[in-house]
Amino acid sequence: MSAVAVKKREAEKAKRMLKHAGIYDGKRRPRVEGDFVLLPVLDVKRALELGFEIRDVELPMRPERQIYKNLESVLKEKLTEEELTFLRRYDVVGDIAIIQIPPELESKKDLIVEGLLKVHPFLKVIARRGFHRGTFRVREYEVIWGDERLTTIHRENGIKLKIDLSRVFFNPRMKGERYRLANLVRNGEKILIPFAGILPYALVIARYKNVDITAVELNKDAVKLGLENIEMNRKHLKGRIELIVGDAFEVLPELGTYDRVISPTPRGVDALKLVLSKADKFLHYYDFIHESRIEEFKNYIINECNNYGKTCDVRIKRVSDFKPHVYKICADISIRKS
Repeated sequence: MSAVAVKKREAEKAKRMLKHAGIYDGKRRPRVEGDFVLLPVLDVKRALELGFEIRDVELPMRPERQIYKNLESVLKEKLTEEELTFLRRYDVVGDIAIIQIPPELESKKDLIVEGLLKVHPFLKVIARRGFHRGTFRVREYEVIWGDERLTTIHRENGIKLKIDLSRVFFNPRMKGERYRLANLVRNGEKILIPFAGILPYALVIARYKNVDITAVELNKDAVKLGLENIEMNRKHLKGRIELIVGDAFEVLPELGTYDRVISPTPRGVDALKLVLSKADKFLHYYDFIHESRIEEFKNYIINECNNYGKTCDVRIKRVSDFKPHVYKICADISIRKS
């Protein structure tokens, strides 16, 4: 096989040139020899035309996980474009991959499993996603490959979370949101988080900021895991977390007010009035809103603020798609006394 030899200081520029020409062999590893870097190429003639020095060398293949960027790139020659659309949304929680396989792709299940393992070789479990059930929005899952378990340790934003997907709700796609909120929080704040789950929001914030957090959760399985998660992360936390077991609609009226309230509200629950009454300065309220109602929802918040004798500045942020024309949103609300 062939490679081009370039000075170390010119290696990145040369690689960009080779990629632009479409002749860089990304499936093989470059190698350093003395003052030169050997970059693998697919087309010797074209490399010579570009003015590069050619050497015949053996360069090793990259691990498959470095070759394939995503599941689609692995399966694009084995599935149709229509079939691939069903597989573009999957989640990885710890060492568990969660995927939805429609009946039309049941015969391709082994191919899908093989593809996931190429992209994520650390996986120990692959589970098929079912429907949400019950008060706590816990999904049903079917393990289709690997260990017969739905418990794992998930890492994000500098913290570790113990999760049992068969007993609690957890959304790994909110990783960026949790970090965004942690950056908005100021040291010294008192923060309230109802519907706190296994404490992903509380722990990420407490990891980076010196704050006092009161979290409220009704699901006893989530509470148990949340307490374990506090202990597992304790030595890395700057803030303090108090976890209260109970229904937010019963617990919050007995509490005082807080500098900031973060409400990862369950779908179908209207808790705006409840949490707004507890926020002195800031409220971050999550909901699911049709795109045609976003302005209406913003005005609804402003009116509710006025009813509490408060003036609110409201910014609606689209967090993720939920279904066609419906978004999970976060209303970032700044509050002033009227």
